[in-house]
Amino acid sequence: MKLILSTKRLFFLFLACLSSGCGASGDGNAPQARDTLVIATVVKATGNPWFNRMEEGVEDAARQLGVDAYLIGPTQFDEAQQVRMIDDLIVKGVDAICVVPNDAESVDPVLQRARQKGILVITHESPTQKNCDYNLEAINNQAFARYHVDKLVEYMGREGEFAMIVGSLTAPTHNLWADEVEAYAQQNYPGLKLVTDRIPANDQDVAYQRTEELIKAYPNLKGMIVFGSLGPPGAARALDEKGLADKIMLVGTTMPNHGAPYLKSGTLKHATLWDPQPVGFAMVYLAKHLLEGKPLAESLEIPGLGTVKVQDKALELDTMLKMTKDNVDQFGF
Repeated sequence: MKLILSTKRLFFLFLACLSSGCGASGDGNAPQARDTLVIATVVKATGNPWFNRMEEGVEDAARQLGVDAYLIGPTQFDEAQQVRMIDDLIVKGVDAICVVPNDAESVDPVLQRARQKGILVITHESPTQKNCDYNLEAINNQAFARYHVDKLVEYMGREGEFAMIVGSLTAPTHNLWADEVEAYAQQNYPGLKLVTDRIPANDQDVAYQRTEELIKAYPNLKGMIVFGSLGPPGAARALDEKGLADKIMLVGTTMPNHGAPYLKSGTLKHATLWDPQPVGFAMVYLAKHLLEGKPLAESLEIPGLGTVKVQDKALELDTMLKMTKDNVDQFGF
């Protein structure tokens, strides 16, 4: 894998020499000869607390690893703008692009172009991405989804109506989880009834509004699974205002600081997620490792994360956090 990448990079440098008399600049569309590796991370949206935390990891990696690593993204969850940003990075000739896609399909053509230009591509939260060199996951996605069904049943019982909210209908992992929730619940808890199709909500206010709508439309609703770091606090606020914290059982994914008030009050029964800071670090570390031509076998040791499993082009961490009212303050973010 790395030998191929190194050969491609040398090929583009050779072309640059032919066209410019072996000067320092190339054609502007391929990684250029430079003293410091340039590794760009493109996220779904900047200004979001989740990706602010991830940026800390990217910046830590830049300092510790001696690379030029930075994080960019649209100001809103915008698929087209994310594609344009990746295109700009191709023109700049960065060495590696790490991407958290808003939509796996929409970014695939531009990621293909990046790879054709000799740029290393690493994705995160996109396990079915076709055009990437590696995809890094913080958890086992199937086990993660099933865990939420089991937790919901723990609180609401094996029978009753439930609903599901995801960050968006194009977010790769959210919809993988939702698919797995439906399949696992149908097979293992036939008494559970999903009242409607998964509902998109990419911020707290939208999750609040969608939860209000669910309450009105389904008076017998007993449970909710909410995926997306900002979704559970919005849903919990709606349940609190309607006095339904003890009637509708809520579990989902959120950052500890956001979920803490609702976990402590009991409105949010259980929460999970992972820390995006070490994931940001891990993507840059992996990119540097590969760009330097180092081998990648069945595992990789990443500082602060330990051993990461490698299978084909997939890397899987084991970093799921399980949050309750008793431990939520210990995570520090």
